Amino acid sequence: MALFLHSCGSKKKSAQTTRPTKAKTNEAVTERSKVYNSVGQVKKAPKNLSQTESYIYQYADIAKQEMKLFGIPASITLAQGILESGNGQGQLTRRSNNHFGIKCNDWKGAKVYHDDDKAQECFRKYTHAEYSYRDHSLFLFNRSRYAFLFNYDVTDYKAWARGLKKAGYATDPKYPKKLISLIERYNLDKYDDEVAKSEKKKRKRKKRNLPKENYHSVKKGDTLYSISNRYGISVEDLKKLNNLRSNEISIGQQLKLK
Repeated sequence: MALFLHSCGSKKKSAQTTRPTKAKTNEAVTERSKVYNSVGQVKKAPKNLSQTESYIYQYADIAKQEMKLFGIPASITLAQGILESGNGQGQLTRRSNNHFGIKCNDWKGAKVYHDDDKAQECFRKYTHAEYSYRDHSLFLFNRSRYAFLFNYDVTDYKAWARGLKKAGYATDPKYPKKLISLIERYNLDKYDDEVAKSEKKKRKRKKRNLPKENYHSVKKGDTLYSISNRYGISVEDLKKLNNLRSNEISIGQQLKLK
């Protein structure tokens, strides 16, 4: 089970209940992600697919978009979503659109209370599943305990799976093995390769006309990860150059490049 993004889909419990509360839904995640591109949309899956295949069909494009923006392997995101949400069919997920078991913590949006390790624990609720995917990306990208993961190659899903366990994402000793098994069984790493190849081509095209400015003005859709790719600078170096304590940036912000 996860410590912060608490896992609910990988462990069955008896007499689970979920109680919603009245509150504004996902203003919090919308506010936190306003600098980024809009989230992707869930696709309607064909009827002849299994539950897991249907889940992958529905959310693969969203996972790929999150990978482009934040550098989290799409295969890892999908495998976590499958595992944590029970293919999107878990009780918590169906009532809250929370695909990653993200607990409330400092959440200002709508909430549901769900029996997990303890009775009636507080979990975040989203109007759409897509916002759960964005919040998952922001959670990993903006927390220092997961920073070392972004030093791994984006196509090295095994390192990411083991790294998540090392960082304390899950207490289940078999968590990495479960993720890797899902990725290999359903060939989810093909999405990592697709994004990696696409981004590599973009970098090559941009490199030919790379601006010589010493600063970059943050635009909508920018993340530290995408800016680092554009200019060939590591995220850590960008943060040091600009005295950033987190990965949060805002539109119009001027970032030093040298």
